[in-house]
Amino acid sequence: MTHNTKPISPLRQRMLDDMALRKLSEKTQNKYIRAVVNFTRFLGRSPDTATAEDLRRYQLHLVDSGMSNIMLNATITALRFFFAVTLDRADAMAKMSPVREPRKLPVVLSREEVARLIEAAGKPKYQAALSVAYGAGLRASEVVAIKVGDIDRARMTLRVEQGKGRKDRYAMLSPMLLERLRAWWRHAHARGKMLNGGWLFPGQNPVNPMSTRQFNRICRMAAEAAGIDKRVSPHTLRHSYATHLLEQKVD
Repeated sequence: MTHNTKPISPLRQRMLDDMALRKLSEKTQNKYIRAVVNFTRFLGRSPDTATAEDLRRYQLHLVDSGMSNIMLNATITALRFFFAVTLDRADAMAKMSPVREPRKLPVVLSREEVARLIEAAGKPKYQAALSVAYGAGLRASEVVAIKVGDIDRARMTLRVEQGKGRKDRYAMLSPMLLERLRAWWRHAHARGKMLNGGWLFPGQNPVNPMSTRQFNRICRMAAEAAGIDKRVSPHTLRHSYATHLLEQKVD
């Protein structure tokens, strides 16, 4: 059986090498490549022949198509990397400028709503995962990446490996949260759902962690079941955690 593999152009390979040199994450590399591919389709020729006016026309095209400010700025960042780093033509971006994103207040739940949300999650794993998102103020990607060995009972902390910005840090671990995690650990081990030293919140196959997509879905379903009429995501719990600490005069 033969596989047809499309050869990588020298230009794309150079961009891949430039991104690898700077140790950009695989996710970021894919986004940057996609942005250049989309621009190439608009341009109708090789992107290294583009002029500053071509890039200006492309931004107008994206704005007219209704692209959000966040996506537009992400596209500009990717193209800036391509032209400034890979092509050494930073001047080509002279007429392409990022747009300001409107500042919006985040959705915040009350303590009573948080309690209802966690209770409505039903399964012990889901309740424990949502409790970590709120009780330690973690992002969804950080919650699903926790391993059993990251819990430090002596120091009452949670080790977060390679969080945002690929930085390690420690998060607070309250006695109440520790007790909930203990209850989940006992429940999971009794049913063979967790490997020794493995993921704290494993997926269907305990070798792999629960996905962020599943965690987001769990959060939305719990909010609906709890009758919370707000747009809720795991990040809402993180905002609520910070807000409640401020309300308690915690620096």
